[in-house]
Amino acid sequence: MAENRGYMQRYAMLFGTYMGGYWILKFILFPLGLMVPFLLFLFAGLTVCVPFMGYYYTRMYRNHVCGGNIGFLQAWIFTVFMYIFAALLTAVAHYIYFRFIDHGFVINTYETMLDSFSQNNIPGVEIYVNQLKDALAVMQTLTPIDITMQLMSQNVFYGSLLAIPTALFAMRKKQEASNE
Repeated sequence: MAENRGYMQRYAMLFGTYMGGYWILKFILFPLGLMVPFLLFLFAGLTVCVPFMGYYYTRMYRNHVCGGNIGFLQAWIFTVFMYIFAALLTAVAHYIYFRFIDHGFVINTYETMLDSFSQNNIPGVEIYVNQLKDALAVMQTLTPIDITMQLMSQNVFYGSLLAIPTALFAMRKKQEASNE
C-alpha cells in the first residue's frame, strides 16, 4: 500500500489534467452561451457531469493503482488533489480569457440583461435589480488576476466538497478471507 500512495500525486496530476482540459473546453461555452442560450444550457449540463467524472477517475485510481481497495481518507485526498490540479490548469485559461479576450464582455452582457429585466415593470423587482447592479459595479473593479483567483478558489472549495461523496462511493475495503 505504501508504494500505491507514492503514485497518488502522479495519478491526481494526470486525471486533474484531463479534468482541467474538460473544464477549459466547458468554460469556452460560458461566454458563448451569453449570446446563444443553448450553449449556456450545454455548459450547465456539462457542469453537472463533473462529479461523475471525478468518481470515474477515483474509481480508476482505486482499481488500477490500489488493487481495488481504497479507504475513505485516501480516496478523499486523491479526489481533492485531482480537483486542485484541474483548478490550477483551468486558472491559466481563465486568466488568459479575462486578461486578453473578455474586455468586460461578461459584465456588460449581465448589465444589459438587468436593464432589460428592470424595464419589464414587475412590481418589487427594482430592489433586487439595484442590488445586482451594485454587485456588478464592484465586479467591474476586479482585475483579471482577482477574477482568476476567485474562480480558482471556488473550484478548489467546491471540489473539496464534491470529494466527500465521491470518496464515500469510491471507497472499498479489503474482504477478509473467512476461515471455514
